[in-house]
Amino acid sequence: MLGFSVYLGHDLTAENYNYLLMMRNSGFMCVFTQLEVPDTENDIVLKRLANLVNWCQKLDLKIVADVSEEVLHKLNINGIDQIKSLNLTGLRMDDGFSMETIAKLSKEMPIVLNASTITQDDIDNLKYSNANFDNLTAGHNFYPRPETGLDAHWMQEKNKWLHKYNLKTSAFISGNGKLRGPIFAGLPTLEKQRNENPLAAILELQKLDCDDIFVGDPQLTKDTIESITNYQKEKAITLHLDTEIPELFENDWHNRPDVARDVVRLKESREKQLLSTEPQDNIYARPKGSVTVDNDLYQRYKGEIEVTKCDLPRNEKVNVLAQVKDYDLPLLDYIGADMRVIFRKANANSI
Repeated sequence: MLGFSVYLGHDLTAENYNYLLMMRNSGFMCVFTQLEVPDTENDIVLKRLANLVNWCQKLDLKIVADVSEEVLHKLNINGIDQIKSLNLTGLRMDDGFSMETIAKLSKEMPIVLNASTITQDDIDNLKYSNANFDNLTAGHNFYPRPETGLDAHWMQEKNKWLHKYNLKTSAFISGNGKLRGPIFAGLPTLEKQRNENPLAAILELQKLDCDDIFVGDPQLTKDTIESITNYQKEKAITLHLDTEIPELFENDWHNRPDVARDVVRLKESREKQLLSTEPQDNIYARPKGSVTVDNDLYQRYKGEIEVTKCDLPRNEKVNVLAQVKDYDLPLLDYIGADMRVIFRKANANSI
């Protein structure tokens, strides 16, 4: 499952609703928020939360709120009935809650444990307290300060350990539209993903045994949302190019079923023969992400369009046409057999 974040630091507007709608239509199913809102009156926080919950219900979105015992006390929310009256899909339990309290809550609603800090003793205490493990999952933190995000190998090992107890796991990726302050350096779980392409980050987290993935920051760019939508609905990878090439933008392309090590080979290209195959001046070295066409000197291969997955040398038989933008380069490693490849012209909002 994919999710995204909406925070309560400001009154919600039509722009927020439209973003909820766009993300829902792009395959995102859950909203994450936090009930700790500094320097804001309790009634304002609860009013904003009620508004957000109402929108999520209308759009058939789940909503999970991060809470601590201190925040609930500040908001004068006491007891299970008052918590349930918030109409949240689930709670992410932060500091201060005992395992006994979490076990009681798990019998009433879905609960997200802190995946990064939970221990064997915590699991044992939850079992002793007869927690409903069907209502328990485990979510990793996000880390606003650069250099403090988790190590990928450590997180995967923790995820595997949590899966032994049938606990689904979740993590955060950074946004690339509107970032959250006060540091504005992204809100990832993994440090290596702090400035990474969001779709590449999603695909990596899935390989690292994360079941659910949330965008930590308030917004993604429209180009990124389109790229994620294309992957969610078609398993297609979208690549943004530095050059306008209508023949690439207006046709359907797929990687060959036999996946090459060094290049993505567009299997329709030799049959369609849409691009000039005359040897030209644009014969250069081919850094990773070069879009090329084999020219007449390659004989039966002429017209084959490729995207390089690594740095390759100059070849007089290969014309260089365009370059995939740096931000999309990590996606090349995820183009598998027969996968669709969509090309778009890069613009200022492509990153």
